[in-house]
Amino acid sequence: MADNQNVVAHDGGARWSDLWKTEDYWAIWLGFILLIFGYIVFVQGGETKYAAQIAEQNAIMKAEAERAPFKTIAYLQAQSKKSKMVGTSLDVSKEIAWLTAAPGKWSDNPVAAFYVSQADVDAKNASIKAKQEEANAKVQASLAAAQAAETAAAAAQFGDEGLNKAAQTAIDAWQKDVKAAGKLAPAKAKNLFTSLPLLMVGFIVFFGIGTVIMGRNVSSFAIGFVGLFIFAIIAMLLGNQKTMAYYGLGVEPWAIIVGMIVANTVGTPKWMKPALQVEYFIKTGLVLLGAEILFDKIVAIGIPGIFVAWVVTPIVLISTFIFGQKVLKMASPTLNITISADMSVCGTSAAIATAAACRAKKEELTLALGLSLAFTAIMMVAMPAFIHAVGIPEILGGAWIGGTVDSTGAVAAAGALLGQKAMYVAATIKMIQNVLIGVTAFGVAVYWCTSVEHTAGRTVGVGEIWNRFPKFVIGFLVASVIFSYLSASLGPDLGSALINKGVINGLEKGVRTWFFVLAFTAIGLSTNFRELAEYFKGGKPLILYVCGQSFNLALTLAMAYVMFYIVFPDITAKI
Repeated sequence: MADNQNVVAHDGGARWSDLWKTEDYWAIWLGFILLIFGYIVFVQGGETKYAAQIAEQNAIMKAEAERAPFKTIAYLQAQSKKSKMVGTSLDVSKEIAWLTAAPGKWSDNPVAAFYVSQADVDAKNASIKAKQEEANAKVQASLAAAQAAETAAAAAQFGDEGLNKAAQTAIDAWQKDVKAAGKLAPAKAKNLFTSLPLLMVGFIVFFGIGTVIMGRNVSSFAIGFVGLFIFAIIAMLLGNQKTMAYYGLGVEPWAIIVGMIVANTVGTPKWMKPALQVEYFIKTGLVLLGAEILFDKIVAIGIPGIFVAWVVTPIVLISTFIFGQKVLKMASPTLNITISADMSVCGTSAAIATAAACRAKKEELTLALGLSLAFTAIMMVAMPAFIHAVGIPEILGGAWIGGTVDSTGAVAAAGALLGQKAMYVAATIKMIQNVLIGVTAFGVAVYWCTSVEHTAGRTVGVGEIWNRFPKFVIGFLVASVIFSYLSASLGPDLGSALINKGVINGLEKGVRTWFFVLAFTAIGLSTNFRELAEYFKGGKPLILYVCGQSFNLALTLAMAYVMFYIVFPDITAKI
């Protein structure tokens, strides 16, 4: 009995030590350190500054909406002022943006991605000064015309339909001129050669804390991280070249490509290998991603989006896995389920969570990610072109893209090619679909323990399922719940201004992008083509992906059409 008690105590101690000895939990702690910092900076700081001002502009908008049957000049001016009261307008946000900035877009001069001198900025601003003055004069003239037309309509107490229409036309013309003038915003100087070294040191310290406590050599990690960071910057530089970005060959695929080229030519230097902590980086990024999954956005698009994301996805996931096992007879069920989750749920994030749940091999995960990134690049260009060619409605096209294209960034880019409504629908459906990352990981963990790896006479308990379940998913889900609550408690205006356009746009997205690029670069640097080729024998992974994605495309399009245009056309009309 005493021996058994010692064993139990030891096991219990081991489980408690996981809280500070494993990557999954450190991903949670580090992710929440950043999110708490973001909350203090953007929510607490911004609420004090903007709450009263937003309330004042809302009062003006409400009064104007009750006064006139159209959006008046005062209404639109108040709306414009309110749109500028966001977290990213805070002074501290500008410092964060400077520190976390990545190489920008460039066409023929890569230096422009890092550095734009003040002299160049002054010259560019001087060259457009005449155009700015002309645009501003046009805005003032159209504003005067709009004020005159609105005054005439008000004099008739907005009872003359003709005067109301004339006022609306004049105000629309003024808004068009305002938008055109806004496109001539002055250029700004940039110098990433000073910020990037500071960011690199910051990341070494940030991830180094967990590295030390987990018992790893922090000096080796720090030295290796310098090389990893440099290769990640090269990947960002290549992915942000305008032609590459246009054709969908963005930063993430380039991160894997750059890493693979190095690993399979000159070889990855030994001194860099301690820093190739793929799961450490990407799990932390996935915890941050949870803060983007806000329940109010899910509710906003309604039941049609939920059906497209939550009904089609599990059907495709299960069908593709069965197809791989029963028809293709794939030798590795872990490779099968990882590709199936990658293709059906939401791309790389789901693949990583699923691979952790079923304990897939590193090479299997790499193969799944490679397929996902390759097809994402093709689909984000081909789908909008096809939708335009056959005349699919914008909202339906957006829903189709959101439910099938893997990467969240690619979804937004592809949706934008169709229009603002398509981009909104596509991005929201993808976000709803992202909720299934945790559900999928849990389901796979349960299935693997009770079926795939179950042996006769062995009972699988809750403990085994818990051991298999990727713990970082808990952080992902908790972040989603907390930030959904915070957003709702602040109200629609402050919630959007301080959570969406503060914590998320001002900190989370930028940092998460870095973590993902570091992880994908590390994947490439850790990948040997000969080891990868073993899993590609017979082309079965490619066949699985193509067949599964084809089924996904057909079923998603059918479900989106039924939900948005037959069952819930009233919701579609309001989008």
